[in-house]
Amino acid sequence: MLVIDDEVAVGTALRRILRRDFEVEHVLSAREALERIRRKPYDAMLCDLMMPDMTGMDLYDELQRTLPGEIAKIVFFTGGAFTQGARAFLERVPNLRLEKPFETVQVERALQDVILGVAPDDA
Repeated sequence: MLVIDDEVAVGTALRRILRRDFEVEHVLSAREALERIRRKPYDAMLCDLMMPDMTGMDLYDELQRTLPGEIAKIVFFTGGAFTQGARAFLERVPNLRLEKPFETVQVERALQDVILGVAPDDA
């Protein structure tokens, strides 16, 4: 699975939490994530919504254009500071989302739902 977050500490914490059940890679930017996703698919992705340069929303939109089969694998997370654009984005996409701070069990459940193909409304 791929963790996409510009904060090293977040990526390190998620890798430590999830490594017993998942092979976890962490990238610091959505651009780097896009490059990796183009090279190989991931079973699931945890993506910060708000990042500098290219946001999680931008990554989603680019994947929707170029690799639409990958977008359902994204679980978004955020610290809760929403722009108007971020609110509109979250209202239009069906992906699971987590609010920071989140519990380990919430992350594990969201990833399992993505891997099993459970729709957000069914979760």
